[in-house]
Amino acid sequence: MLINWIHDHFLTLLTFLPALGGLFILALPKGEHNSIRALALGTTVATFVVNIWALFHFKILTDFTFQEVIPWIPAFHIDYRLGVDGVSFLLILLTNFLMPIVILSSWREIETKVKEYHFLMLLLQTGMVGTFAALDFFLFYIFWEIMLIPMYFLIGVWGSGRKIMAAFKFILYTMAGSVLMLIAILYGYFKAGQSFNYTQWLATPFTADEQFWLFLAFALAFAIKVPIFPLHTWLPDAHTEAPTGGSVVLAGILLKMGTYGFYRFAMPLFPEASAHFSPYILTLAVVGIIYGSLVAMVQKDIKRLVAYSSVAHLGFVMLGLFALDQKGVEGAVLQMINHGLSTGALFLLIGMIYFRRHTRQIDAYGGIAKTVPLYSAIFLFVTLSSIGLPGLNNFVGEFLVLVGAFQTKTAFASVAVVGVVLGAIYMLWMVERVFFGGIKHEENKKLHDLGLREVLVMLPLIVAMVGIGVYPKPLLKMMSLSTENFVKLSNRGVIARTPSVARRTKQSSVEPGLLRSPRLRSGSSQ
Repeated sequence: MLINWIHDHFLTLLTFLPALGGLFILALPKGEHNSIRALALGTTVATFVVNIWALFHFKILTDFTFQEVIPWIPAFHIDYRLGVDGVSFLLILLTNFLMPIVILSSWREIETKVKEYHFLMLLLQTGMVGTFAALDFFLFYIFWEIMLIPMYFLIGVWGSGRKIMAAFKFILYTMAGSVLMLIAILYGYFKAGQSFNYTQWLATPFTADEQFWLFLAFALAFAIKVPIFPLHTWLPDAHTEAPTGGSVVLAGILLKMGTYGFYRFAMPLFPEASAHFSPYILTLAVVGIIYGSLVAMVQKDIKRLVAYSSVAHLGFVMLGLFALDQKGVEGAVLQMINHGLSTGALFLLIGMIYFRRHTRQIDAYGGIAKTVPLYSAIFLFVTLSSIGLPGLNNFVGEFLVLVGAFQTKTAFASVAVVGVVLGAIYMLWMVERVFFGGIKHEENKKLHDLGLREVLVMLPLIVAMVGIGVYPKPLLKMMSLSTENFVKLSNRGVIARTPSVARRTKQSSVEPGLLRSPRLRSGSSQ
């Protein structure tokens, strides 16, 4: 009976198991730090095990799988509606893969308010998984807002330096976008016949003017979260001041909420507006790639350098999505996962050296490869992954993004290639200054190398980087039908804006596998 219930409610279990663990943590005495840590780690590991179990039951469909629909507030047609496709399932898997690593990495770093820290981490995990799984807009918005509260406190309480300013900046930016998205959701609710059902929205004939304003509201909320240039200014401060675990979650998962929002909502629901704004968003994405790389190059703080690199990396994701070519979209989704692994690993490594030296200034180091050879080797490996060395994960994602973008957005792809070169320059230059040359400071001679716990933190990430780099086929296969569906849904806007194509496809029948949207005709502008 229990196994059958789990099979029928995989997403509910994945979503609320962390929150349940968090409630048990609240019941423990404050002084039981090791028990609190162990319970948090056990909860995240159990959630990941359930996720792996769900992986073996996952069915690759054009529609959503693991669907759960329970009437919640019938008077307003609000349902508890969950479901995943290949893309959202992979992002949930990434979330549940990273969270045990985050908890283990914080084992010695977090010494104050240990109970509150781990409770907020588990609550944050529930919010993130729920956001990826929700197919009811009311439920989606609740999970979207739940994420903000724990991250605000993680930065503001356990951060460093200007942590209060960074926390306020984070919350103000994201809430400003959320308010506009809420207004758009309420308008769409009445337009879709008083329904928050995502599938019902896909079948709703929004006018061109409605699409214009609704896309703008959704896109602004998601663009802040990505973040797209010039809405990125909250990110370096949040990353720099957040504790290590907060930085890993922020880079590894929270930023993907923005790109996922474009993938799931803004582009398929409002394709004509998406086609209209596409040149502007592609321009901002490419500017972000170049700008993020150039600004990263002049940073003196290692953590701030990696934070600006995220602006560049997420620019590639946006380029792949708006290329509207299946290879480019698959590369974009793969880059969401790759960025979570590689940049998350970099933040973990920066946290480890900061714990030893209590500084992140590049000029405070130099020559430490002599004293911490294992740490230096792993840092160099992760750096090579981040810059896209063939055989490692980022190479596959960036290659697919550029191949897809060259097919449909050649000019933008040609400029974006420069970002690949710049990324190698600023990352390798940073490695040279930190690890090689003579030892400049006496404190660096006393550094101790990685311990067993720290090696165990990094090992799963290294395995994942190599695995995806050498054999990405399982991930690409899992997302293939979902990305194909996305391209066809989003390309409706291109068809509508091309009169000759629209006339040719006007009499075509509806594609049965595209969530049965009556406005979608067979044929594509690819």
